[in-house]
Amino acid sequence: MKYLTATAIGALVLAANWTPAQSAGNLIKPNVSAPVTVKEDVHPMRPFWGDTHLHTTNSFDAFAAGNRLGPIEALRFARGEGVMTSSGVEAKLARPLDFLVIADHSDAIGVTAELYNTPSENLSDPVLRRWRDMMHGASDVAYKMIREFIAAAQNGTMPEALSNPGRVKQSMRRVWDSQIDAIERYNEPGKFTAFIGFEYSLQIRGDSMHRNVIFRDGADKTRTVLPLDTAGKTGPEPLWDYMDAYTAATGGQVLAIPHNSNLSNGRYFMMTAPDGGPIKAADARRRASHEPLVEITQYKGDSEAHPYLSRNDEFADFGDAGWDNGNAPLLSLKKPEMLAGEYIREALKRGLRITEQTGANPYQFGMIGSTDSHTSLATTDESNFWGKFSSDAPSGNRMNSEVNPGLPQTRIGWQYEAGGLAAVWATANTREAIFDAMARREVYATTGTRMSVRLFAGWDFSASDFRGDWVSTGYARGVPMGGVLRPGKGAPTFMISALKDPNGANLDRVQIVKGWVDSEGAAQEKIYDVVWSQPQNRRALKGRLTPVGDTVDLKTATYRNSIGSAELRKVWRDPDFQPGDRAFYYVRVLEIPTPRWVAYDAVRYNVTPPKGARLKDQERAYSSPVWYNPVKPGQ
Repeated sequence: MKYLTATAIGALVLAANWTPAQSAGNLIKPNVSAPVTVKEDVHPMRPFWGDTHLHTTNSFDAFAAGNRLGPIEALRFARGEGVMTSSGVEAKLARPLDFLVIADHSDAIGVTAELYNTPSENLSDPVLRRWRDMMHGASDVAYKMIREFIAAAQNGTMPEALSNPGRVKQSMRRVWDSQIDAIERYNEPGKFTAFIGFEYSLQIRGDSMHRNVIFRDGADKTRTVLPLDTAGKTGPEPLWDYMDAYTAATGGQVLAIPHNSNLSNGRYFMMTAPDGGPIKAADARRRASHEPLVEITQYKGDSEAHPYLSRNDEFADFGDAGWDNGNAPLLSLKKPEMLAGEYIREALKRGLRITEQTGANPYQFGMIGSTDSHTSLATTDESNFWGKFSSDAPSGNRMNSEVNPGLPQTRIGWQYEAGGLAAVWATANTREAIFDAMARREVYATTGTRMSVRLFAGWDFSASDFRGDWVSTGYARGVPMGGVLRPGKGAPTFMISALKDPNGANLDRVQIVKGWVDSEGAAQEKIYDVVWSQPQNRRALKGRLTPVGDTVDLKTATYRNSIGSAELRKVWRDPDFQPGDRAFYYVRVLEIPTPRWVAYDAVRYNVTPPKGARLKDQERAYSSPVWYNPVKPGQ
């Protein structure tokens, strides 16, 4: 067959509606300036907002679905600049982000753009020619091409032109170097942080085992490696080997963030090792050291909890609609017994049980949100939702569109979420400070809102601490979110503060979610309403707090902040504490009800939403947990 030569690729790439700065790394001149000294705070004083999971046109599925925006547009948009979308409409964030990780799929990075721009008559391989023509067809045909592409990669039937190691490496090097150039150019310590990273998109028969990989380092170290593809791999262990080798060779630092555990069909948080045997302490420690965080919420649903697992949690169904029927590309159906291996709260409980058995916790992770947007646009605002694929750009029909057309079990457009966001309590807006905060798990997730959430755990906090420098007190006499609380006297106390998004909705309530292993070795959970708005009008009935109310007007897609509170804070003591029970605690903060993007679209385009579509929600935040480990013999 006629392979794409380097010269042909260069010419074709320039024809793909890309600018030279996007496509040719040697044309990008990174900013060259004197080193910037950024003053760091003693303690983190504000959360930095970012997205650790954004795809550009270099991801095979993003390009196939119509994305024509490269890393430069992605970085400019995240910094607050207006850009033209792939459909030719100007888009801009209402508020810029503080940091961004471009996490394009390492598998087939950049190749769909090259294939798209190759004349059909130059492709003698019938599979490549069909894929090329499918990408030039309607969006539903392009989605079918994406599924075929994924299946070929998993089954080892990828055409030789796209699997030949030499050609793959050559293409990957060109795209990786160009991407690093763009990231270095737009990284501005103290103002905007651009991280170098990629996505390790492992899938086993469609079961998602994806990880985003983030480097603390700049071009000097990251150019020494290429992104790791998933060909021939059956688990995350080769990725951890890659990370270890990078650190040993360069002295740099790198971490991985699992995501979309809700689409793994139970594989993500298993109670056994891959071979079916017991998890060993060394393996548990290795996973925890490489993966200190987990992505709990994004456009493909929310992975915090599930009503099947948490039947006493009235808020456990957020973002579940449409994602329970199977794995990522819907290659196999989901069974109820799989759910326990998919959801974060259950994983945290499983981690406690494994610690009881081995002394090590593989699932001791902090929690963040991110977009997983495939449009190059890191957007989470319900009123400014640009879709998660370019084929889902704003229109009157996108809420009805089939996400996986032609399959018996499909997903409908309105089931996409607009979130989420990563909030990081860092001492400065730099790669080093933000990465280090991620590594120590001092982070939290939101579904798109920018509320400020703080959590400290200790043994002697009291309400009077809020009258002074309570942040310094929290660090001096306790541990922040993501920390481990050592045994102390009495019952643990928690200093909790939540402030509304300055541009968003008031707060409904603050809850503590507790999980523990009881004296019989069984994992338990309980949710406590800690502090709530309008306490004079609301009370607990049959163990549940009466609702905050609802001001949403669906006819206009608006709401009023006439209910709820701008700020909620509390020092709370665990009333059920048992010093011998291993436990975790995390905070969940809920806003008052607000319209979803579906409601905004219905008003904007004067269309009727599909029957059963969710039109409003209570946006929320999840803090990273604090763990309590009792002193036990032999551990």
